[in-house]
Amino acid sequence: MVFNFCTSIKAQKKNVALSPPMGWNSYNCYGMTVHEDEVKANADYMAQNLKAHGWQYIVVDFLWSFDSRSGDPFQKRLKDGSYSPWLAMDQWGRLTPDTIKFPSALRGKGFKPLADYVHSLGLKFGIHVMRGIPRQAVWAKSPVMGTNGITADMIADTNSKCAWMNHMYGLNMAKPGAQEYLNSILKLYAAWDVDFIKVDDLSAPYSIAEIEGYREAIDNCDRDIVFSTSPGATPIYRADNLKQNANMWRVANDFWDEWPAVLQMFNYGKQWEGLGGPGHWPDCDMIQIGKLSKRGPVGPERYSKFTKDEEYSHMTFWTIFRSPLILGGNLPENREQELKLYTNDEVISVNQHGTEPRQLYKTNDAMVWYSHVPDSKDIYVALFNLAAQPHDVDVNFAQLGLKGKVAVRDLWKKKDVGTFKEGYKKTINTHGAALLKLSVLN
Repeated sequence: MVFNFCTSIKAQKKNVALSPPMGWNSYNCYGMTVHEDEVKANADYMAQNLKAHGWQYIVVDFLWSFDSRSGDPFQKRLKDGSYSPWLAMDQWGRLTPDTIKFPSALRGKGFKPLADYVHSLGLKFGIHVMRGIPRQAVWAKSPVMGTNGITADMIADTNSKCAWMNHMYGLNMAKPGAQEYLNSILKLYAAWDVDFIKVDDLSAPYSIAEIEGYREAIDNCDRDIVFSTSPGATPIYRADNLKQNANMWRVANDFWDEWPAVLQMFNYGKQWEGLGGPGHWPDCDMIQIGKLSKRGPVGPERYSKFTKDEEYSHMTFWTIFRSPLILGGNLPENREQELKLYTNDEVISVNQHGTEPRQLYKTNDAMVWYSHVPDSKDIYVALFNLAAQPHDVDVNFAQLGLKGKVAVRDLWKKKDVGTFKEGYKKTINTHGAALLKLSVLN
């Protein structure tokens, strides 16, 4: 298969995600239970501490239409065929925020007041949605906005079901009214001033007709919206379709704070090497650093189980690979060590501006990736120690096409290391990393 490496025409037209999106998502620290005041607290923290460094998206993750006090989030049929618990839904079969968790949504206001608050801080607002149409809309035969007599049961594919969330049916995009339903929900999100949607259950298996349907609906909603597909592993042979339709897509299933998951992500990164670019980014999932699982979804409440060196490897790979940087920890509980990781502008520049990230080599004990500094002969280089003990990791300048004396700068430490001619070697702690900038001296 021949991949199209140019910038997505649609991304250029919309001017969306021309660099990897940076932000925060509620899932890793609150699961399905996040409340409006907690979203605002994270937005406040971002505005005060992170916005100046490029962080901007605040994303409410899944089940925001569900009253979490109801216990089991998975719907059950009652004797009359209806569903319990009932999700908040409007007359057109479109889910709306639960007003217990999001009280500003009362009186049909939806997420507009919360989006207004986030925008007032100079940030952008996003939401998670599940692929398809609510099963309860199908049961209720909700009319589809923008059609003449078409109802939800006429466009649902009742054989298309999410394996782990039984709220939705897929859409049969060949049916009249299916595209109109997607148009109607994007019209609603645009009215709420949403800037980002993460659409779940799209990528594994890959739902090409629905992905293209969401793209069309976004393009027609008169608002610039980042389109993120989830979860993974997304099939790599769909790369060309993704680059034309999605702004970011998950390369793996949910990532958590275990070192083997980082090692596996290195492998996923190699598979997707060279396929990211302005408007379309392979996504390594949220950053598992800081306070996690305050109320689920995985394991007890904790600060990340990664060692400090593993946190640097985690951040360094997401940075050099140019994955979207979406924080998963509860920001107001950040300590100095988290803040230091998120506010190093020299490091962030590698993610936002480095071009053509590639793996230079990988052994059982070490790995090196590099990318290019725009409008320069300088090169960013990331060194990783994969071994279970401190280990020397080296880079040969000739392999990077560098000749003569080379100045080395340590970006995490924000200091110049020295001048070298043939190469550079650094002893790195167990599971640790270094991020460098190499500059040829005349």
